[in-house]
Amino acid sequence: MESALNTGDTAWLLTAAALVLLMIPGLAFFYGGMVRVKSVLNMLMMVMGALFVVGVLWVLFGYSMAFGDSYGQVGLLGNVTQYLGLEGLMADNPEAVYPAMAFVAFQAMFACLTVGLIAGAVADRMKYAAWLAFAAVWAILVYFPVAHWVFNLAGDNGGWIYKMGVIDFAGGTAVHINAGIAGLVVAIIIGRRLGWPRTPMKPHNLTLVMIGAGLLWFGWFGFNAGSATAANNAAAVAFLNTFAATCAAAIGWLLTEKIRDGHATSLGAASGIVAGLVAITPACAAVSPIGALAIGLIAGVLCALAVGLKYRLKYDDSLDVVGVHLVGGLVGTLLIGLFATEASPTGINGLFYGGGLDQLGKQFIGAIAVLGYSLVVTAIIALVIKAIIGLRVSEDQEVGGVDLAEHAESGYELGDSGGGGIFAGIGSAARRNAEEN
Repeated sequence: MESALNTGDTAWLLTAAALVLLMIPGLAFFYGGMVRVKSVLNMLMMVMGALFVVGVLWVLFGYSMAFGDSYGQVGLLGNVTQYLGLEGLMADNPEAVYPAMAFVAFQAMFACLTVGLIAGAVADRMKYAAWLAFAAVWAILVYFPVAHWVFNLAGDNGGWIYKMGVIDFAGGTAVHINAGIAGLVVAIIIGRRLGWPRTPMKPHNLTLVMIGAGLLWFGWFGFNAGSATAANNAAAVAFLNTFAATCAAAIGWLLTEKIRDGHATSLGAASGIVAGLVAITPACAAVSPIGALAIGLIAGVLCALAVGLKYRLKYDDSLDVVGVHLVGGLVGTLLIGLFATEASPTGINGLFYGGGLDQLGKQFIGAIAVLGYSLVVTAIIALVIKAIIGLRVSEDQEVGGVDLAEHAESGYELGDSGGGGIFAGIGSAARRNAEEN
């Protein structure tokens, strides 16, 4: 039999997987620059630790839970044993356009990134062991099932949110709403940082924040355009819409800052970038470029306003996971019901294009279902871990910094103990020569 393998599609899907992997250290830098200097290594380790743990679970049974055939016809969970260990997916399939492992790798990066997003809500105060335990259990009980609902497109064996007709091209529900509400729940259960909100807790390295935002933007083209799973028109439209919405969102955030605070900040620019990326994620193949600009602008303004809610409602979401990911995910998911156009690859009209309220209603149901499920199960997971091993470091450890308490390291050695390698040896030799002479 002549092989149906499309080398172009395969190459693009593997490239997109690598781009999404790059988003994970990008997220670590983005978050790491926003925390205080005594917590930067811990934040990097939380994001990367989620990658390690979820990556292992994905290979063992996570992919099977998300993309195995549904138990029954409801579409709630994939068959856990269908692809156990992935051994059955290594054979060449002459009827497949791309190897199964290429798709497995691509979706693995989604799973790892989604869990890492939650870390920003609990920065500066969570035990590392508790975080790794939470990451593992949350992936199993929350992400893998929700990914099945949204991303499993296998017809009658697919997920219920997909079968209902909800449009979510790359993860507004499964990734951003899911992680955003989880971050809110865990932040409330673990409690506020010592001194918050009275003590200023400014980002320690805005340069690192901007580098992280740039890496996220670059990798996000794989996240969104790669979700077409082919080097085709849908990928191209998703790519351009991702670019357009992000530019508009950054402008919207900066304008909001300027009007509200009198200054347009670099932190606002970086946050606006991420808000735009989040909002366009579900909509990138369903709207026109003008629709993408509108979604980005709206998200930039609303997310900039939403990050201030934590001061009014008194929940300590350290790095604004709620304001950016939960609010941005909701905005992008719901606005599909308004801005979707049949001229797009998705081929469905929203309200503004004569499609009525039907699609908006579907988008609302999908968003609320994921939000409600994640809220309840996340609360149970966090409360159980808190009861068994505790979630939070001690007050003395928090004051001294979680870097030293949890990792016995410091992000920056600025005194005599810093440096190393050949240049340190040259410096020592020069000092000895100067002292002898």
